[in-house]
Amino acid sequence: MPLKTKAEYIESLKGLNLKVYALGERIENPVDHPLFKPHVNCAAMTYQLAHEPEYEDLMAATSHLTGKKVNRFTHIHQGTEDLVKKVKMLRMIAQQTGSCFQRCVGLDALNALYTVTYEVDQNHGTHYHQRLKKYLEYVQENDLMCAGAMTDPKGHRGKKPSQQEDPDLYVHVVEERDDGIVVRGAKAHQTGIVNSHEMIVMPTIALGEADADYALSFAIPTDAPGVIHIFGRQTNDTRRLEGGEMDQGNDEFALVGGEALTILDDVFVPWERVFMYREYDFAGLLVERFASYHRQNYGGCKGGVSDVIIGAVTAMAEYNGVAGASHIKDKVAEMTHLTETLYCGSIACSAEGRPTASGAYFVDPLLANITKQNVTRHIYEICRLAHDIAGGFIATLPSEKDLKSKEVGKYVEKYFRGVASVPTEHRFRMARLIENMTGGTALAESMHGAGSPQAQKIMILRRGNLQHKKALAERLAGIRRDRD
Repeated sequence: MPLKTKAEYIESLKGLNLKVYALGERIENPVDHPLFKPHVNCAAMTYQLAHEPEYEDLMAATSHLTGKKVNRFTHIHQGTEDLVKKVKMLRMIAQQTGSCFQRCVGLDALNALYTVTYEVDQNHGTHYHQRLKKYLEYVQENDLMCAGAMTDPKGHRGKKPSQQEDPDLYVHVVEERDDGIVVRGAKAHQTGIVNSHEMIVMPTIALGEADADYALSFAIPTDAPGVIHIFGRQTNDTRRLEGGEMDQGNDEFALVGGEALTILDDVFVPWERVFMYREYDFAGLLVERFASYHRQNYGGCKGGVSDVIIGAVTAMAEYNGVAGASHIKDKVAEMTHLTETLYCGSIACSAEGRPTASGAYFVDPLLANITKQNVTRHIYEICRLAHDIAGGFIATLPSEKDLKSKEVGKYVEKYFRGVASVPTEHRFRMARLIENMTGGTALAESMHGAGSPQAQKIMILRRGNLQHKKALAERLAGIRRDRD
């Protein structure tokens, strides 16, 4: 079953025995629960679109391992064409959902591990790469959704993992057995994990010899014994529990990625699912590879989300009767410019990709980090302009129940109408969509998803080749180092 259908994906989730908590309660059936269903719907689009001929070229690929058609979210990049198609796919799905569809993190984890396990084996004589390829075949054959798990809670940021007062603040090995290892800790901000089949764990920072117990990478089912998911709050999330659908803004799909804190309470991992074990000298490389693959994405997915925001404020300007105003056109032009700038970065780092020793292709890491750094700024400006164009009523709009109220509905209908030709309900719905897509949770994810802005600046300086640029300037200035 290399290509699951949407229905098969949703049904497969019902077979999981997940331990999920939200709002202080155990959620027995997360698939159909209103808090989780929009996230399931988003991820389900990655399955549905793979069966639509219009999108087949972007959504499907040929496995280099089996020769079978597989979902691109389980594919290892074989050239720059694959890297570019990935970005185009992400923008297309974001246009369809207006949200995070959660499956990118697992894809990036698989690709990062594919390249790094090969190099670990070459240096240490290990056999991780063959293990990973066998696991990858399993993922592809069953079209599984994998959650990439990199971010640890970290505790005291000024201390290394081995220096923490509580060793569990970074995932670490607590027992080595003949048949595998036992691990303990937690992973934070886990996008889409409550509707994923698998969890791929990686270290979160570069490590030294003293931190070897934390240099771990492995895969486990999301419902493995000892795994507990605690779902995070999102802006206006309890609106989903109130009934109705207008107040949610984007009723079918979620606001962002459905993040959770995932606890690993003495979880057993068999050796065949371990892809790094105490090779601390490669932890930093794995983090860098994963981060660059993941930062590549943001001009695609955030470009697609921005397309929807631009469409929403264009419609709202028409509903408000100001679409022809020059300052409105200027702001929409600026939003478009910022969106395409993000997309350019993602395409550029993909087109400039190069093969790794494993044969799989890797993005240009400098341009990938530049792309994500731009996202941390441009999305905020796009949202600010959206608020400017839409008007302040998106923050003070009465509820859907008030609009439908027998007592006061007529007043909401009367006083929230814009141009006479547009029903109040249309203006109401568009306002809620803008509120939903430009709210606090989405902005925080744009800032900190795939690493904080400072993490990208570190990589930009590391990859910026400043000595080469200084040499260019010295040559043009007539400064010869061989004369000193």
